[in-house]
Amino acid sequence: MIFDVLDVSYGEMWGSYEGMAHPEPMSRALAARKHAAGMDYAVLLSARERPLALVERWPRGKWRVYLFDDRSWRVQMIDLTPHRTGMLLVRWNTRWQFSNEQEYASGKRTAQETTTVSADGQVEVKSEFAGPRGASTEPLHARTSGSSSDPVRRFAAPVEDFLCPAPEFGDWQVFVPFLAQQGHEPATTVILRNISVDEGSGPLRATGIEQLFRPGACDTPDGPAVIELVDAGLLRITSGQLAVSDPGYIQDPRTVAVPLGEFPVTLSLLRTTRGAGVAAARVTFLDSPTREWEMALRPDEDLGVLGEGHFYGVGVDTGTAAFMDATRMVIEDQLDEDLFIPLGSDSHFSVELPGTEREPNLIAFRAGQGDGAYPVWIGRTDDGQVGCVVVDFQLRSADGGE
Repeated sequence: MIFDVLDVSYGEMWGSYEGMAHPEPMSRALAARKHAAGMDYAVLLSARERPLALVERWPRGKWRVYLFDDRSWRVQMIDLTPHRTGMLLVRWNTRWQFSNEQEYASGKRTAQETTTVSADGQVEVKSEFAGPRGASTEPLHARTSGSSSDPVRRFAAPVEDFLCPAPEFGDWQVFVPFLAQQGHEPATTVILRNISVDEGSGPLRATGIEQLFRPGACDTPDGPAVIELVDAGLLRITSGQLAVSDPGYIQDPRTVAVPLGEFPVTLSLLRTTRGAGVAAARVTFLDSPTREWEMALRPDEDLGVLGEGHFYGVGVDTGTAAFMDATRMVIEDQLDEDLFIPLGSDSHFSVELPGTEREPNLIAFRAGQGDGAYPVWIGRTDDGQVGCVVVDFQLRSADGGE
């Protein structure tokens, strides 16, 4: 394909490689903010509505480029790492060959060839074949030395042959020469045309939180439901720092500065015809109305780099979340018997792991529908104090639906 215009669009990186379009598109402005913050995102370069390259920006200055052939098949992956100031080294270049569309769709490769380059220009080319070699499994690029029958070749080459400039945001011309490796021919001048999307409404907002703690009947798309409030006990805070975490993984909890003392924990159960689940959990520090909600953030987190409806939250890998003092320790060997097994029964939605008179306790509860990430909201009173902290397990939408 000969092209003189490249359409440029942006999206979230994770999952971007799975298709020929962004599964989660983002605006150019948001991608620029992510770039400035050192965060990941993806850039799709297309011509005449056909994908040519998908560029992923990885942390620590790394880049990955997927190349598409004339059939719009993703057949090549190039990993670039920082080499010296302002430059990138093509560290790995992997090509795949597929015998037909069905095998491409299933990821069944006929052949794979990987070129690895060291920082001093030592090159290794390794060819792998799924079956007996034949006409369809010839080397995937022109060999510079060695026998075509060698599965691994090694040779030295000038490292400059594998360098390219590290791009500033928007400088995607840097990756245009790579397109020639799949037979795409750029014109003398290539114009980059931005195909962007609207900013949208921004990060997730704390709407409908109060409704989660109003007991009684409510409607959901699946029919009528009932909200029940359950007293989960008193949480003892001794350090002035509330931690919200999966109790099985508390190395890096989400923390909030709160008063010292003992404070009630309340669960909001959403009971439907399919059963009951914990829709939200709240620890209350002041018996005062909430004036505003804010997302609980770590010092290095920036709402400005979140896409529409996205959030920073507590990660759950055991189907369980917990409120605890930030100094609270757990004995992992006791978690199964003391916490996870009780919460696995139909009769328990929460479990308290007590402390001594001087030590804080821990109150754990089922996490909505299980593993995932959930927003943590700080409810502030009229004078700006922390009135409560809520984990929303997102069983209901902002308007009160499921």
